[in-house]
Amino acid sequence: MPLDALTFDETVRRIVRRVERGEPTVQVSMNAAKYVRAAENPALRSFIQRADIVSPDGAGPLLAARRLGLPVPERVPGVDLMMALLAVAATRGWTVFLLGARPEVVERAVTQARRRWPGLAVAGYHHGYFREGEEESAVVERVRASGARMLFVALGTPRQELFLDRWFAHLGVTYAQGVGGGFDVLAGVARRAPTWVQRAGLEGVYRLLLEPRKRWRRVIVDNARFLAMVWRTR
Repeated sequence: MPLDALTFDETVRRIVRRVERGEPTVQVSMNAAKYVRAAENPALRSFIQRADIVSPDGAGPLLAARRLGLPVPERVPGVDLMMALLAVAATRGWTVFLLGARPEVVERAVTQARRRWPGLAVAGYHHGYFREGEEESAVVERVRASGARMLFVALGTPRQELFLDRWFAHLGVTYAQGVGGGFDVLAGVARRAPTWVQRAGLEGVYRLLLEPRKRWRRVIVDNARFLAMVWRTR
């Protein structure tokens, strides 16, 4: 699967240039768990292979790339990328749509976003509790009718990726990014790890300590499987 060897700032600049030119762009943030899911799910793997920008979100892909002798400079956390792009959207007048999470979380995320970046034009938002079929089609039409230029989708993996795979061409947006639990962070519902923990690549361990029942599989089992994949590749 592809991985763009870009710094965080280079990733932001590349996305901004593509949006300015009106080039349809899908960004994917990769961590160890997503590699494991992609190994199991051909549809997810195909989507990642066709994405326009694929970034190393977690420490796992970054360390693996270096272990394999690949020049990947640094992590590009998906949550931080979303924040940076919302700031750009506020200054340039680009409209955004937030899709996903629980109803109260996405509403709070929109409130916090408007407060944090005055002038941010939120074209619309919708929670992530909808089913495939007519409900999903109605959500797609709502995004399209909003006229949003940028779409952030917080449905979790692989649902957010498969949603974009099915509907990106029909959504009317120029840029789309799956952000996982990003709205929880923006809303202040979930805490980020301290900066030094993030830089040390231990954010997954930090989240495991906060939510052991929810995170144990992703942090322990998926990381172990990912390391095995890296060992075999090497």
